[in-house]
Amino acid sequence: MLTLGGSRGSASASNHAASSISTPSGFSSPPAYSATKATISESPHYREELQRLKNDSTLSAEQRYEILAIADIREACDILQPVYKSTAGDDGYVSLEVSPALAHDAAGTVSAGLRLRDAVGRDNLLIKVPATAAGLKAIEELVAQGCPVNVTLMFSLRHVREVAQAWTRGIARHINAGGDARRVKSVASLFLSRVDTLIDKKLEALGGDALALRGHTAVAVARLAYQMYLAACAEPAFAALAKKGARPQNLLWASTGTKNAAYSDVLYVESLIGAQTINTVPDATLAAFRDHGKAEPTLERDLERARDQFAALRALGIDLDAAGQQLQAEGLQLFADSFRQLLVLTAD
Repeated sequence: MLTLGGSRGSASASNHAASSISTPSGFSSPPAYSATKATISESPHYREELQRLKNDSTLSAEQRYEILAIADIREACDILQPVYKSTAGDDGYVSLEVSPALAHDAAGTVSAGLRLRDAVGRDNLLIKVPATAAGLKAIEELVAQGCPVNVTLMFSLRHVREVAQAWTRGIARHINAGGDARRVKSVASLFLSRVDTLIDKKLEALGGDALALRGHTAVAVARLAYQMYLAACAEPAFAALAKKGARPQNLLWASTGTKNAAYSDVLYVESLIGAQTINTVPDATLAAFRDHGKAEPTLERDLERARDQFAALRALGIDLDAAGQQLQAEGLQLFADSFRQLLVLTAD
């Protein structure tokens, strides 16, 4: 994983990175903006520039943060430009997130997304937008205006379906307006490990036979989400868009570091290897996979088991859509809290 202020060039070369995001994957501990805060506060690279920005009383704390972030994001985009060009725009992207304060503000998200896109000024930039109700409206509008997006904080099949529909509406509008669909990349980030953490707690509260279902929900969600992706790509409606240059909205596996020590440390990598997917692997997980992981197609295996997992949870009264909403709300709060802490560093 490449992060703000990190050794991006060396990481890209040694790990053969095809894309980067501006914060660590998922909202692992510490949350993403907390990691950025630590980077800015501890790295001498930022010290002089941050002080210069603080000397300008016309700038808000958030504006100072954006100036620092945009410079780093632009540099990361430049590092990955060769990948972007060699894959004709399929890979080599960097993501920059809009403020968490805009999670329930569709118009504000669109405005911020377009502003950040223009400020960075690189074709291989994705604007990160959460999959909230307001975010869905913003995603459609950003895509319609030709802005590549990385949809974040998805935790359920409902989220996956709603995001795909928003993207489809947006890319259709963009094409109908005469836009170049090939330039509008999108990925949809499905967060995994926290799904198992939450559902496992519910199963442990029930006890008995329910305990056998622990540790299987997140992979089931991802595998069934991929089946939804394949089905959507096979539909005539997408074929018509593809003929006009539209790329599929790729699924991205996020929060793929294993949180339960009883499970394999490569569970959310080894189980989810499939074509046209992305995995934002944390450094420790990547090292573990290199050491003892198996690189073979696994994403379409055991689909009946995945469906059985859903059926068993439903029979126990566990609502995965409701769990997804809970996890999204918790994730938004974690990001918002971390962002506020970060802005303390850039305040006067």
